[in-house]
Amino acid sequence: MDDPIEVLITLPFPDELIKKISEVSPRLAVEKIVARKVEDISNEAWKRVEVLYTNRILPEPDQAPRLRWIQFHWAGVDHALDEPILHRDGVSATSLSGASASPMAEHAVMMMLALGHHIPEIFAYQKKTEWPSARWELFSPFELRGSTVGIIGYGSVGRQIARLLQTFGATVLATKRDILHPEDTGYTQEGLGDPGGDLVNRLYPPEALRSMLKQCDFVVVTLPRTSATRGLLGAKELAAIKPTAYLVDISRGNIIDQGALLPLLRDRKIAGAALDVFSVEPLPADSPFWMLPNLIISPHIAGFSPRYDERATDLFIQNLRRYIEELPLYNRLDLALEY
Repeated sequence: MDDPIEVLITLPFPDELIKKISEVSPRLAVEKIVARKVEDISNEAWKRVEVLYTNRILPEPDQAPRLRWIQFHWAGVDHALDEPILHRDGVSATSLSGASASPMAEHAVMMMLALGHHIPEIFAYQKKTEWPSARWELFSPFELRGSTVGIIGYGSVGRQIARLLQTFGATVLATKRDILHPEDTGYTQEGLGDPGGDLVNRLYPPEALRSMLKQCDFVVVTLPRTSATRGLLGAKELAAIKPTAYLVDISRGNIIDQGALLPLLRDRKIAGAALDVFSVEPLPADSPFWMLPNLIISPHIAGFSPRYDERATDLFIQNLRRYIEELPLYNRLDLALEY
């Protein structure tokens, strides 16, 4: 009989999800230890674990000699890249890229609609209890239908945005690191995304970003934060965006040079923006971004969903099956690419 696989989960998953994971195979011995730090888990437990499902709790290499696979609870794993355990031979790590694709895509489309239909301005007049006489001029919409939307980063979230935009009749452009392979090799929930790369009208390499930006009425940033993406949208890139265009950022802080973005929004050299992420979070109360009337600020919530743990479990289960069958895991972390 094959040896048992010791699985340790450090998050407070409900019993029904633990049971669902345990039922994947009789080989699995699943233990849940809710932990906030490494010391919350005994040395004996660390010595047993072969598969670790965690948020940020990572052992030192000598603490977990049998550890072979770490499944992170989030899509972003840049916080863990320097952890020694990830650099030990024989240890693989995977992210939850794709688990939040649906709510994040909805958030992005919602923000595009809100900006294009002047929702911030409408709310401002509502607060003043004023029915403006020049409402046609003030609120004439910039419709998604017939517009061009540029998606910076055509991963699981970008692909789901492209799917939603089909209904609106928008032209979709996107950047992708490897444009010769438009298909999605990561995890995709059934019925979501663009597995074959068929819903994008044109793909651009990162080097052609400014060429894409010049054509866009809406720009959406969905990139992971890596050494290559930090500051990717600097002053020159932002200057390429049309003054009538809108910018939506649901990625991570520091990908957009927010110091360069601030005057462009203030001087209306970009029509407006919706930012879910910032270089410093929480956004300080004295930040000038709060005062911009053409900016929608949300507190890093684009990926929130009451169904996140359920979807995370579904992905983990698929990867557990692949692990048992010795197949390639979904969303395997490439330390060279940093995602």
